[in-house]
Amino acid sequence: MSSPAPQRWNRVPRIAEVAVERARLTVVPRRRTRAARMPFVALVSLVLVGGVVGLLLFNTSMQQASFAATALEGQSTTLAAREQMLEMELDELRDPQRIAGAAQRLGMVQACAPAFIKLGSNEVVGQPCAAVASAFPIWPAEPKLPADLNPPPNVVEVTADPVVESGVSDDTADGATGNRARDGKKNQQQHQSQNSQR
Repeated sequence: MSSPAPQRWNRVPRIAEVAVERARLTVVPRRRTRAARMPFVALVSLVLVGGVVGLLLFNTSMQQASFAATALEGQSTTLAAREQMLEMELDELRDPQRIAGAAQRLGMVQACAPAFIKLGSNEVVGQPCAAVASAFPIWPAEPKLPADLNPPPNVVEVTADPVVESGVSDDTADGATGNRARDGKKNQQQHQSQNSQR
């Protein structure tokens, strides 16, 4: 039998030769490969276009919502004003003075104290009377102004001066002038006394 050691030594050179043959390098021409740019460009373009379209749609929807809100606010203001106007008209129609005036125009009169009949004993409780037209005041009287706002009129009586003829002497003219001065002082004193009484 042969020993296993020489077989191992024989195999080693063969394995080395095979490895050397496999490890031999050869020059290979370069291959220029370009990555496909079209799908990437298309993807980026789609993302950009989708973003712009989405922003436009969002902006449009926000503007439509703001227009709708403004229209609803205007409608709400109009309805609130109409409600207030109807409430004022209703208050005016419910006014007791207006109702009493309408009743008087229709010929209705104010009833007197009622009387009641007890059915068991046929007894009349109260004093029955017929309703008669009365001058019941519906509208309140106008308030009077205070004395400070409505003072009594101040009447000053002035007497007419006598007509002086052209043939009158100077003494008569001087006497007429003196009478006028006295009348003016008298009127002034009366005016002052009336003011002091107030």
